[in-house]
Amino acid sequence: MRGLCLSLSLMIAGITPGGLVAQDAPPEARSFQSSVLVIDFERAFLQSAFGRALNAEIEAAGAEIAAENRRIEEQLAEEEQRLTDQRASMDPAQFRLLADAFDAKVQRLRAEQDAKAEALGTRGDDSRRDFLQAARPVIEQIMRATNAVVVLERRNVLIAADYVDITDNTIALIDAGQPEEAAPTPDADSEAVPTDP
Repeated sequence: MRGLCLSLSLMIAGITPGGLVAQDAPPEARSFQSSVLVIDFERAFLQSAFGRALNAEIEAAGAEIAAENRRIEEQLAEEEQRLTDQRASMDPAQFRLLADAFDAKVQRLRAEQDAKAEALGTRGDDSRRDFLQAARPVIEQIMRATNAVVVLERRNVLIAADYVDITDNTIALIDAGQPEEAAPTPDADSEAVPTDP
């Protein structure tokens, strides 16, 4: 990560927050210095190659769990129907043993699938922490380049000038440091800017 930070320092020097090249910036941002910057962390995560790759992995795992759930439901429905069909010809005590075993199997499978879903949710939280670790050195360099002392989450700020928003810069600089195989080509949906509900 230290090598990434060093390789990006020249890029930062020529770019102001918001992705504006210094000579093309509006007058108020040409000699941009600010003690306060803002970033939309969720947008940075969702639109960066890093975040898209992590999200794709989690979505694929979620789809696999959902498909597995459907297969299990179908198998249990068939097993339950077979048990119901055999009930009339079975000794009640024997049927009760089979029915109890079936109920225990249902509970076990449900607990296993719930545990997988919970683990997937934890992976989602972990992926944001991983992204924050990757983003932190880049954000710190942008802070040094602009003499900033604090970076605030955009969604907690009532009003801020656009040129103090470093979200696009952070995305670009992090993506510049990602290997090509970790930066899939975004589709139209992945480029959409998320909005608050």
